[in-house]
Formats: sequence, C-alpha cells, structure tokens
Amino acid sequence: MIFYFSGTGNSRWAAQQLASYTGDKVCDLARMDNLPDLQGESRIGLVFPVYAWGPPQMVMEFAQNLPRTGAFTFGVGTCGSEAGLALKKLAAACPLDSSYSLVMPNNYILAEDVESDGAVRRKLADASWQMERMAREILAGQKVYRVKEGPMAWIKSGVVNAGFNRFARDTKPFHADDRCNGCGLCAWNCPAHAITVTDGRPPVWTGNCCQCLRCLHECPQQAIQYGSKTQNRGRYTIYKYLG
Repeated sequence: MIFYFSGTGNSRWAAQQLASYTGDKVCDLARMDNLPDLQGESRIGLVFPVYAWGPPQMVMEFAQNLPRTGAFTFGVGTCGSEAGLALKKLAAACPLDSSYSLVMPNNYILAEDVESDGAVRRKLADASWQMERMAREILAGQKVYRVKEGPMAWIKSGVVNAGFNRFARDTKPFHADDRCNGCGLCAWNCPAHAITVTDGRPPVWTGNCCQCLRCLHECPQQAIQYGSKTQNRGRYTIYKYLG
C-alpha cells in the first residue's frame, strides 16, 4: 500500500505512477479517517512533498503511528531540487528500507514564480523514468538510499526547517481578492481543515496551515493571494500537464 500527501498533485501523481508499476493500492493520508489493516501488505510506501527540507508535519505524525509489520517500507520525497535530510527525518519516525528524492516542478510561489511549461514537462518526463527505476528496485526488495540532499543539508533540515514550521506557516497573509465568488473549493480542498467559507463570503484561514498552497494554486478565479508576493505570479497544478 502506498500512502501519499499532496498539495498541488506532484506527490499524488508520483504515488499513482509507482502504484501502476508495483500493483499497490494508493491512499490519500489526509482523507483517511482510520488506518487500514496493514498486516497483509508486503510493501508500505510514503510519498510526500518536501517542505523547507523536511517532511510536512502531517506526514511525520502519520509515520509515527504506522504499525511495524515487517513489510518492505520505502519513502519518496518530491522536491523542486534537493531534499536535505527529509528522508532521514522520516526514517526516524518510521524506519525505511529504501529512500528516494524525486525532482518535480516547483510550486512554492511564495519564493519564486512558477517554472516555464517546457521546464515542467522536462521534469515530469525525467520523473517518469526515475519512477520506473524505483519501482524495479522496490519490487526486488533492494535497499537503496538515493536522495539528493544538497549542500549544508543538516542546517537546512535542522535550523531552517524548524524556522519554517514555527514562523512561515502563518496564515495571516492569506486572503482572497475581489475575484473570489465564495465557491468554497478552497475550504473543501484544504487537507489541514484550516479554511472556512460561510454563506458565500470570502474564506477565512485559521492557524493550522501546512503550507501546501493547494488553496492558492487551485482557486478557479486565482483570487487567493499570500500577502503581496503572489499577485503577479502564475499558478501550478500537475493536472494541467496530464493528458
């Protein structure tokens, strides 16, 4: 079984692609009410986006609660370029037999604009090839650590990641501009249940955001902004590129 957490679709797609090769079931861990019985599973996978060189808090909490069944367990961290020590941090919560990073299109538009269509398509094509290789290794039960940690990974996954979780997940800068029509998609979509929309009024954010940015990228009106950083930047979801 492959569990995934995904904001704009990168990790969901990666989990589904892997499952198409391995024959495993796929589960969105943010939508689960109860953990399924894993005793009969020969493989357990965790696919997740890397946020500031670490796993999302929701993924860490999920991993800590996974039972130890003896199944071959692997982790895949999707990232814009490097993963730091994200997979090692995950392995501290849930021991992993194999660990991978997978470079995918960048979606963190709080820092920089989206990539060009050409760059996105090149990354997706390379990721497809990488996942075929991963699947062969996973099916063979090979123990692999193929993670692009990048320079100064211990600082990035330590100090920087801690700062991100403490300060950068603030919801105060989120707001909807006058294009918002109160459709409520953002609230329905939010994996952290951090958004409420009442009687068609603009959304209100609370304090438990995980910074997946799904609300921002998937708003049909492109009405959701984060301070003044995102007003002139594009939006990304992988679904635009899947045909």
